[in-house]
Amino acid sequence: MWPLNSTASPSGGPNSMANNNVFIQLLFLIITSSGFLFHDTIKVGSCQGDHQRGCVDTEKVALLKFKQGLTDTSDRLSSWVGEDCCKWRGVVCNNRSRHVIKLTLRYLDADGTEGELGVHWFVGEVRYLNLSGASFGGPIPPQLGNLSSLHYLDLKEYFDESNQNDLHWISGLTSLRHLNLGGVDLSQAAAYWLQAVSKLPPLSEL
Repeated sequence: MWPLNSTASPSGGPNSMANNNVFIQLLFLIITSSGFLFHDTIKVGSCQGDHQRGCVDTEKVALLKFKQGLTDTSDRLSSWVGEDCCKWRGVVCNNRSRHVIKLTLRYLDADGTEGELGVHWFVGEVRYLNLSGASFGGPIPPQLGNLSSLHYLDLKEYFDESNQNDLHWISGLTSLRHLNLGGVDLSQAAAYWLQAVSKLPPLSEL
C-alpha cells in the first residue's frame, strides 16, 4: 500500500497527529453541513427548477478541497470538475435533496493516489461510506460516531495497521447495517468493542 506521505512514521508522531487533525476537521464539516438538510429538501420539493442546480454547494466545495489535498497521478478523480458533484466518479446523491448520500473511494492508494484525508470533505447525509484500502495514517477518529445516518461503513485497511484504535464511537452509528474493520488494530478495544457493537441494530455483516 502507498504511504500517506514519504515522511510518515508507522509508529505515529507529528505526521500522524497532523493527519488525524485534518480528519477531525473533515468530520466537523459532516456534522455542520447536515443542518441544511431540512431546508434544502423543502426547497427542492417545492420548486422543480431547483432540481437542475446540481449538488449542494457546500458539499461540492468540501469534495474539491479533499481532491486538492491528493496527488492523483492516475487521474482517478479527473471527473471531479463542473458544477454538479452528483455526476462525479464515486459520488451518489439523493434525487430530491441533492445531498451526497454515497461515497465510494476504495483503494485510492492502489491507483497511485495519495495524500491527507481531511474532515472537510465528508457530508452530513452520507449513508454509504467505503474507504477500504486507502491506507491513511492516524487512528480512526471517534467523530465517526456522529454519523447516525450511516448504513454502510467499510474501513478495511483504511488506516495504518500500526495505529491502535479506540472504538467506543461505534455505538453512535445507530443506523448501521454493515461494518468492515478488517486489518484494523483492535487490541486497544479488545475489552469493550463487542459491547459497543451490541448496542447497534442487528448488523447484516460484520
